[in-house]
Amino acid sequence: MALFVNITLLPLCVDFHSPGDYFLFIFHTLAGASTVLVAGSVALGIINTRALMRQNRFIFMLNTSLCDTLTGCSIFYQFLFDVRVTYPSNNVTDYISPSLLGVNMMTFLFAQFDRYFAVCHPFFYARVISIRVTVCANVLCWVYVYGLLLTQLLVPLSLAIKIELYSRTSVQVIIVTKVAMTVRLLIVARHQLLREPPGPDRDNKKESLLIVIVVVVLFMLLWSPALIYKLVSRLTGINVEFKNDATDPVRILSRSNALCTPTLYLWASPSLRAAVWKTVWRKICCCKSPKRLVTD
Repeated sequence: MALFVNITLLPLCVDFHSPGDYFLFIFHTLAGASTVLVAGSVALGIINTRALMRQNRFIFMLNTSLCDTLTGCSIFYQFLFDVRVTYPSNNVTDYISPSLLGVNMMTFLFAQFDRYFAVCHPFFYARVISIRVTVCANVLCWVYVYGLLLTQLLVPLSLAIKIELYSRTSVQVIIVTKVAMTVRLLIVARHQLLREPPGPDRDNKKESLLIVIVVVVLFMLLWSPALIYKLVSRLTGINVEFKNDATDPVRILSRSNALCTPTLYLWASPSLRAAVWKTVWRKICCCKSPKRLVTD
């Protein structure tokens, strides 16, 4: 009951004293709803299509889409109410929502290695990297990130801060590795695929490489302002304070990644577009052609 009371007493992110307040509130509402609808439909489309569930790259897409759907749900709390999600957590969320970033980053990194081995070492890939291995890698992302978060919540604050520093260092290592792998995949896409004969297999590899490269580059572009700001603020000791997360442009930009990523999936993959339309949106829209009445 106490949790319910605390949530209901939270003030909204704006005071509605100006047209800008209304615009900001509507913007965050639409952003949250759009993220849930797009990312959720991608996840449902993959789950309900057996042909996609048999391909490793769509398993990674499913994992990131689930993260993005949950991120979209968290927008309704983080950006519609007067809160700041920081560490140590000063609200009831216990840093659960920002930890989705760690799951996403690890998933993208595994997806990059998956595509690299699929294109450069196809025989090893076909023999070792099965669907079961891919699923285990995705499950590992969740277990590692939230296992670390659970440990932080259970240990004393001094030790929890040390674990947080370790987590941030791990994020920086992952970012450097992602950049290196992106460059490597660009080289592979330019040289390796050109030597392969034209055909469906080459087209699938080209499509999967394109998706991974574009998504990772977009991820880095949207999150780099937040990472650069944290680095500069630590070096200079200068912090720009905002009223809440809803008015912080850096946080708004980084959270938009949850909408852009599944949108890119749909743009770059015709098979995913067809699956999402067939299994999700066609049923919702009820776009069935009316039966013609035959008259004599």
